Amino acid sequence: MTVNSEQSPQLQETKANFNPNLKGRYRFDRVFKTISWIATFAGIVVLTVLLIGILVSGLSSLSFDFIVNPPSRKPEIAGIWPPLIGTICLLVITALFAFPVGVGSGIFLEEFSEDNLFAKAVEINISNLAAVPSIIYGLLGLFVFARIFEPVTGGRSLLSGGLTLALLILPVIIVATREALRAVPDSLRLAGMALGATRWQTVRSHVLPQALPGIMTGTILALSRAIGETAPLIVVGAATFVPFAPELSIKGLQSSFTAMPIQIFSWVSRPQDGFHEIAAGAIIVLMLVLLVMNGSAIWLRNKFQSNR
Repeated sequence: MTVNSEQSPQLQETKANFNPNLKGRYRFDRVFKTISWIATFAGIVVLTVLLIGILVSGLSSLSFDFIVNPPSRKPEIAGIWPPLIGTICLLVITALFAFPVGVGSGIFLEEFSEDNLFAKAVEINISNLAAVPSIIYGLLGLFVFARIFEPVTGGRSLLSGGLTLALLILPVIIVATREALRAVPDSLRLAGMALGATRWQTVRSHVLPQALPGIMTGTILALSRAIGETAPLIVVGAATFVPFAPELSIKGLQSSFTAMPIQIFSWVSRPQDGFHEIAAGAIIVLMLVLLVMNGSAIWLRNKFQSNR
């Protein structure tokens, strides 16, 4: 009874000082919800207006000849075949180099590296590299791939452009891989090693399949960024006018190239209205390529997720 009598004044004082103010809280929630909806619809409206404008301007220029013809100084006969193939080749080269290196680096840093000064320095640098402007990667690719490794890459070539874009998205893939691995419960790792599996066997057979959907999501976002980059490709040496598509060979990887963003920028910068129309058509094709790429990656991600 003595304890209750001592606590009762404190409880009364707490109740007296506590002011729930439910009406004010609900009012603040309604205001925040309204602002969020306005911001969401504003973005959707702007995106819809841009898409409608592009579709209205570019649908009339879409045809089979527009897809298979090379660029020309006359908008009536100009096409996008070389930049389209160049974009696809760049994405393939970028994915082939960035995905295994990025995923492997993320697995090593998250699962095998020790918590020392070197690992912390690498983590800080990776986080900083994810925010570096893309043109800096272009300068790095120009110095390393187009000049130092010129005998291998062929200088300002398709291979140099793909490797530069791989460097650009590598920090994003590493960060996404580490976050996906952190989401896997530690109990799964402990259970695997308790049954006699090594650290690598546990990561390969149990942890990595669980984290693969998250890794694929980060890779999709990284490649979506790479497909629209222009500045690093210009610095590396992408041409604004290439009348031929690159060959699917080692010699073709060392040849001159162009890409859809470069070609679109070239057409938009011209004063003739005809070039503006075919530029809108090229934007539609680029968005279709992006949708096909993202759709394929999402299908693979869902397939791995359903097999877990």
